[in-house]
Amino acid sequence: MKGKFIAGLIILLTVSSCSVRRFLPAGEKLYKGATVIVEKNPEVKQTRKQLKKHLSLAVSPRRNKFILGQPYKVWWWYVIGESKNERGLKPFLRKKLGEAPVLSSRVNAVVTAENMQAFMENTGYFHTTVQGDTVNKSYFTQAIYTAQVQPQYHIKSITWVSDSSALLKLLEQRQTNRGILKVGQPYRLSDISAERDQLDLFLKTKGYYFFSPDYLMAYADSTIGGRQVALYLNVKKATPDQAKYPYRINKITVFPTYSLASEQLDTSITGAVKYDGLYIKDTAKKFNPRLFAQTITYRPGRLYSSRSQNSTLNRLINLGAFKFVKNRYEPLPDTGDLRRLNVYYYLTPAKKKSFQGELDAFTKENNSVGAQLSVNWKNRNLFRGAELLTIKAYTAFEVSIADSLRNNNSYRVGGEASIRFPRYAIPFFRIKENNFYPPNTNLLLGYELYRRQLFYTKNLFRLQYDFTWKKNIRTEYTFAPVSLSYLNASNVTDSFYKQALVSPAILLNVYSEAILGSYFSYTYNNAQARRKNRWYFSGSIDLSGNIAGLVTGAKNFREKTIFNTPFAQYVKTDLALHYTRVLSNGWDWANRIQLGIGLPYNNSNMLPFAKQYIIGGSGSIRGFRVRNLGPGTYKPTAEDMRFFQIIGGDYKFLFNTEIRIPVTKSLSTAIFIDAGNIWTKDTLLFGPAGKFTKDWYKELAVATGVGLRFDANVLIIRADVGIPLRKPYLPLGERWVFKQIDFGSGAWRRENIILNIALGLPF
Repeated sequence: MKGKFIAGLIILLTVSSCSVRRFLPAGEKLYKGATVIVEKNPEVKQTRKQLKKHLSLAVSPRRNKFILGQPYKVWWWYVIGESKNERGLKPFLRKKLGEAPVLSSRVNAVVTAENMQAFMENTGYFHTTVQGDTVNKSYFTQAIYTAQVQPQYHIKSITWVSDSSALLKLLEQRQTNRGILKVGQPYRLSDISAERDQLDLFLKTKGYYFFSPDYLMAYADSTIGGRQVALYLNVKKATPDQAKYPYRINKITVFPTYSLASEQLDTSITGAVKYDGLYIKDTAKKFNPRLFAQTITYRPGRLYSSRSQNSTLNRLINLGAFKFVKNRYEPLPDTGDLRRLNVYYYLTPAKKKSFQGELDAFTKENNSVGAQLSVNWKNRNLFRGAELLTIKAYTAFEVSIADSLRNNNSYRVGGEASIRFPRYAIPFFRIKENNFYPPNTNLLLGYELYRRQLFYTKNLFRLQYDFTWKKNIRTEYTFAPVSLSYLNASNVTDSFYKQALVSPAILLNVYSEAILGSYFSYTYNNAQARRKNRWYFSGSIDLSGNIAGLVTGAKNFREKTIFNTPFAQYVKTDLALHYTRVLSNGWDWANRIQLGIGLPYNNSNMLPFAKQYIIGGSGSIRGFRVRNLGPGTYKPTAEDMRFFQIIGGDYKFLFNTEIRIPVTKSLSTAIFIDAGNIWTKDTLLFGPAGKFTKDWYKELAVATGVGLRFDANVLIIRADVGIPLRKPYLPLGERWVFKQIDFGSGAWRRENIILNIALGLPF
């Protein structure tokens, strides 16, 4: 079988090779890439491998992709062919599978060698020479570059050609204390450019609105000997006068009902209201002036600062009440040393009210299918302060299709209303805000009726009041001082109680319970940029019933009630750490570890159903179905999995690692290993098999598999196929199941191959 596959691959590549040659234009050859030969001065510290990699950065063009020496993507490009239309299946396949050929006519080895030599000069390797040539073989062209590398020069001194101006003193002080350029480091033109940009950003925070990095000049003297350079920095003599002086803010005017159809920008303050130093021209009175006083982070009289400018724009955009936001700075005529700017904000309101409907179909792991219809109504300026009111109503039904209770259908009807305030909404208190990231306060009230026809009815009420804020772009906090839910079960049938005699754990479904809680969460994420090492951390703590327990003196399971309903008491904390290492060729090595600990106490012997930990499925251990694993060594019964889905635990451990490999720009594959399990605090529901013990590590489930991910720009469609490697519910010593793997067995495939279809990456 293996030999046939290899033979087939060789035949395919041979055919593609011949086909590509046939398609090439007359007189053209296919560019096969470049070979860089490094000959270095003995005093050069870098290795030939390092220098070759460095020089390769300047090589152009880039060759096509090859497999076993053959341009398979070029073959697809020619086989699919050109389409008359820009859209359709044919151009889509050609773009995704194929690649336009890089022809020999695009290769100019002499010019590329000159560019490589200039690149080396710009990175301090002065007097390095590069020679380029091409060789032809069959229908391929290859470039050969030979570099004679000389030692890299370093910075000996940095001198500001200064006068007595305040600007030069400011620049020199900043560069000396916090500059990118340092004495002793290698000379690099890119560092000089970065230094100019950094100094420009610094000046923009000190009032120098009209300054530009192009006004800074750097001169490098490489004739001082010792393979060193002396750097001289200065402000160009041709710099305009207005760029040499700081500006202060004179007047700030806001136009919150600006129309894009306006032919010219309004600057008049006639009819404007002055509020907290700002002029608000809102003749229709659509917005409360206090909104702009809270959102604009600076006032007249202050020095211009790009930081304040950017933070204000960011805050205005994040209000969600405006479709377009732009600002303009206009200098006043100079009056000696007093230089001032008028500021204008032009805001185009978004549509205040909107209505949206959605119809979704879904399947569940318990062999149920269903559909949900939901409608949303939004008001983006409820109290004239950019408050967002969202009212949602929905109805859904599920039908059981693969069990003995085919008539056990269910339906749900619910609704919720939420208000988001773009500020801290706390009565009697005022909290200082972070200038760049506005906080949000959210208030939510919801209700849902859930009816399982043969068994029971549930009524769920929710109330939540929380704050979300950011310290910087990487960190986010959420604090919910009030997080309440009330679950009332009714109309429980005799059929349900009869089934409970077989599976007592299903009684969790009909426990009426109140959760009187609060929680806090923290998130850190440095993955905004394409870093080589990307980290993500989240931690949260969830409390319920601590105050109610103190007031009522609860000591035993479901002993005390509020409004005739037992309340939950627990402490729950979750920790998650993600680490992604960016490898070569666009590969990623992604890892995740999760820890969850729930401690029910006094009035609760177990976590509420909605707060329990589950494991398995597309975002967890992908070789096991969701709620088809654990807790501990417990093996879920058919009733557990097919009807009630109550398999959960008080503790959780999960580890995932996967290699993500790009195939095309939109398609990638992955190889993964998952491990973990859940456990309970005691033996109440699942007996000794589910209880957490010191031997927890012997009860871990392990799975592996492969996946495909298609990036459709707006979302990622993911298909992961997993198989179990270790089954914790088997007897000790028999849990590793490598020897049982049999892809040729239909029975084994049905039981062990799990297909997970999901949206987005697993972590």
